[in-house]
Amino acid sequence: MVPFSFAGHELRALPEGALYWPARRALIVADLHFEKASWFALKGQMLPPYDSMATLAALTALAERTQARELWCLGDSFHDSAGCERLPAAARDALTALTGSLRWVWITGNHDAGLIDHCGGEIVEEIEVDGLLLRHEAEPGEPRPELSGHFHPKLRVRLRGRQVARRCFVATGTKLILPAFGALTGGLDAHHPEIVRAVGRGAEALVALEDRLLRFPIAA
Repeated sequence: MVPFSFAGHELRALPEGALYWPARRALIVADLHFEKASWFALKGQMLPPYDSMATLAALTALAERTQARELWCLGDSFHDSAGCERLPAAARDALTALTGSLRWVWITGNHDAGLIDHCGGEIVEEIEVDGLLLRHEAEPGEPRPELSGHFHPKLRVRLRGRQVARRCFVATGTKLILPAFGALTGGLDAHHPEIVRAVGRGAEALVALEDRLLRFPIAA
């Protein structure tokens, strides 16, 4: 975990694409997109149906490693509002065990706006916690320090003649966008105009490694 400061709080960026908030012993993740594969199957596009279990396994391991007491999900936790109902029994059991082991808060996003509690945890549209606003999508005019997801940012760079993509955080002094944590999620280039519009000038892409945090300026 790599410590860094945001809006007066010490946070830690994890290579898995999550944030750890030591003062609260809280994990923060975005865009899990549980049951995305089964949603595509309903539309006739068959994908391996293991995405939810893979995401849950990674999240469980992270919660155990950090000994988190809280877990905040910044929206689009399910690929659609009925996703929880499609969870296989094993995934439902694993998720229910997790939501019952710590304080778990679902912040709703555009994909799961109609989420109904079937798997435990609290459901809110957005919330302010110790001076940080937690919501799904960054609001360009918001003056308060804000954590969000939605854009699935990735940094794409050329390295030794080939393009390499790594999920990244996008940060300014008052905005911090998390990458997607889900196993079956794509990514939007961190330099994309929609991300720049959401965060404003002076943004950086932050790539977390095990022992350091790489910073890359984002052109306005």
